[in-house]
Formats: sequence, C-alpha cells, structure tokens
Amino acid sequence: MKLGVYNAVLHDRSLEEAIGVIAGLGLNGIEINSGGFLPPTHIPNIDEIVASPVAARAFLARFDGTGVEIAGLNCNGNPLHPNPVIGEKHAEDVRRSIRAAAALGQDRVVTMSGLPGGEPGATRPNWIVNAWNSAALDVLDYQWEIAAAFWSEIDQLAKDHGVKVALELHPQNIVFNARDIRKLVELTGATNVGVELDASHLFWQQADPVAVVRELGPLVFHAAAKDIRINPEFARLNGVLDNGFRRLGEDEARVNLGGDEWANEWPKDSSWDFVALGKGHDTAYWTEFIRALYEVDPDMCLNIEHEDTELGRIEGLEVAATVLKDAWAAFRS
Repeated sequence: MKLGVYNAVLHDRSLEEAIGVIAGLGLNGIEINSGGFLPPTHIPNIDEIVASPVAARAFLARFDGTGVEIAGLNCNGNPLHPNPVIGEKHAEDVRRSIRAAAALGQDRVVTMSGLPGGEPGATRPNWIVNAWNSAALDVLDYQWEIAAAFWSEIDQLAKDHGVKVALELHPQNIVFNARDIRKLVELTGATNVGVELDASHLFWQQADPVAVVRELGPLVFHAAAKDIRINPEFARLNGVLDNGFRRLGEDEARVNLGGDEWANEWPKDSSWDFVALGKGHDTAYWTEFIRALYEVDPDMCLNIEHEDTELGRIEGLEVAATVLKDAWAAFRS
C-alpha cells in the first residue's frame, strides 16, 4: 500500500519542495492536482505531457531518487455544472487528466461525479438531499440522465487509456454515498468508474467508512485519509446539514471554484469540522480502515488530505502522518 499526501495543501511551494516535505514525513506518494476547482500548480505543463513522451519522461525524472512516487492525479470539480464556463472546463479537465495519467504511467484519476441543474435551462446546480416529494424525484430523473451520458463517455475514455476514475463521495454531487455509485454503475455499465473512499464525508453523513469499503469492494479504487470531528453542542441543535456559511467579500482571501463561484467561510459554530487524523477517530479506527482497503487491493493508494484549520500546513500533515504510520504499523504487526 502506498501512503502519501494530496498536494493541494502544498501548493504554496514548488514541486521539489513538496516532495521533500512528503519524504520527510516518511511517506512515499503524492497525489497531484491536475485541474478542476484548483489549478494544476505542480504540473503546469500538463498539456505538453499529454502531447509529448519526452515531456512526460522529464516530469517523471523529477521524482528520481526522492523515495516519493506519483500516487494518482486529482481534478475534483463539477463536470456536470449547467454553466458551461464551469462545467465544460471541469469536464475537459477530467478528460485531460485521464490522458495525462496514461502518459505518466498512472492508472488512477480522482474527481467528483458532478451535479447538474434541476431542469433544462438551469444555471445553478441543484442538490436533492431528501427526495420525499415527487418533484424532487423529477429533478433526480433529469440529473441522472445527464450524469449517465457523461460518465458513459468518460468510462470509455478511461478504459481506452487503461485508467480508472475514482469519484469522491462528496456533498453537492449526484453521487455521494454507496447507493449512488451503485446506481451510476448500473445506469452506465461502467467498468472503469468507481470510488475514491474519502472517509471524512462518510463520517459526517453518519456512515461507517469501513463498512462502505467492505460493501463496495472492488468499486473502491483509491482512498483519502481525512478525518472529521462532530461538535455535539452545535450538532444537537442544527444536525449535520448545516448552512451557516458566510459569503466572503471581494476584498477577502477566497478560493475561486470556477466562473463566478467562490468558496464560503466555514461556520464558526459548525456542527462538524475537518480535522487531522486522530482528532476525530483514533489510531485503532484507522487501522481497521487500512485493513478494509488492503483486503480490496493491497496496492491501494491512501493519501492524506489536510484541511484542519486549527493546524498549520506542515503541522497538520505531521499529526496526520504520525497517526497514519502508526495505523499501518499496527495493521502490519
């Protein structure tokens, strides 16, 4: 099993410096962002890599002797967004990432299933969380048609390039739980589209990531080591579907998600927070998570994703890496 880091938290430094950080943590993989919501900071010549074997070899040479290898490409975004400025760009990033992965000898691309609008002519995505009424099911029927057509195309492209596309089970996507990925595969007959098992988004939905791994089995292609902490004093009042976000102003630091969409500020009284491994679930839990993944694929890539705002970039990676390595050692003992 390859243990690594998703590189977005290290976009503030060069690729060589990021590799050095990961090696210093005693980890051996780097999942490289290749488009979508974030720019391909550490692989800016991705188009050249797709077009030129010489460029691909030169990029791979940057890892020689470091003890760190590429552990997948990541282009998380919304390829089904009804605004073509966002949707078409993110969809093309998925296609380009598949081609780039093949050029680099990689066989995993991580992304999200995406989320269409709720009806023809819509300009904003529409996330149906609880389809208790017939109108909500009408929206879902429309969205699944769009999703099935796109992911059928992507499945064929991935198959042609010997790549598997792993979808993160993430909120505000049409596929966000075990039932949904089964439905997508059933609708499309996909063989090269499956799941990136990010434990964090399953935790806050009150699902058990270990149980999900064992339920989905070979549909789990890739994994993320990311934890959450439920905050009982707020969750008991607001539950986990929490819309207490604040819109950030143009004069504030904010992340563009494509077009005119921006990330909002996390609630101060949040029902749950992303935290480094061990702050939400202990080493024993992560040991069982590793065990479940290993049973599916001993060569699975498991990469830390750090979004704990209570810890600095390197500090958070150090905390997470210690727990991850302890869990791996416990599994191996």
